[in-house]
Amino acid sequence: MDWLAAHWRDVLDLAGNHLYLAGVPLVVGLVLAVPLGWAAKRWDRSYLAIITGAGLLYTIPSLALFVVMPLIIGTQILDPINVVVAMSVYTVALLARTVADGLKAVPDHVEQSATAMGYKGVRRLFGVELPLAVPVIAAGLRVAAVSNVSIVTVASVVGVPQLGNLFIDGFNRVIWAELVTGIVATVVLALALDALIVVGSRLLTPWRTAGGGAA
Repeated sequence: MDWLAAHWRDVLDLAGNHLYLAGVPLVVGLVLAVPLGWAAKRWDRSYLAIITGAGLLYTIPSLALFVVMPLIIGTQILDPINVVVAMSVYTVALLARTVADGLKAVPDHVEQSATAMGYKGVRRLFGVELPLAVPVIAAGLRVAAVSNVSIVTVASVVGVPQLGNLFIDGFNRVIWAELVTGIVATVVLALALDALIVVGSRLLTPWRTAGGGAA
């Protein structure tokens, strides 16, 4: 507790950096995953290629991706944007299948009814299909959020500051209070993002709450 009392401002700064590095890719990844998931659902022949390709992206070791990213996008090795881009890739890899399966779960008769009412193409996607797929997508987004918070800690190895710094510094200097603080702060941040997604899902699907459904 003495260590935390003396360094709480540093912990907050690192937590803010961590939230940026893990949170922004969630938004970017979701935006990119929606058209990929829609394409996989719209054209059956593309489903396997898109989902397999996305799955392969997630097999790339995070440290290797952080190191190689500057060579790909032309940034400096310590630039936080490297982590943001890399984490966006991982988020797309996780969410592409989730979005596709969520859209596939929309009943055919609902799509047919929407088409009969004049909802076609993009209008039907955003007006009917995506809202009904929110629970499935939110579940995948929760997994991606926790995964992002965890993987971002690896960026400490390449010098990008966030909560992972507390792990390394605490371990190297045998300051257990610092190490434990880093672990607890990371878990709290993951739980906070998870709760935010749950609340957002419920706000976007008020009919499920009224019907007694759970997010």
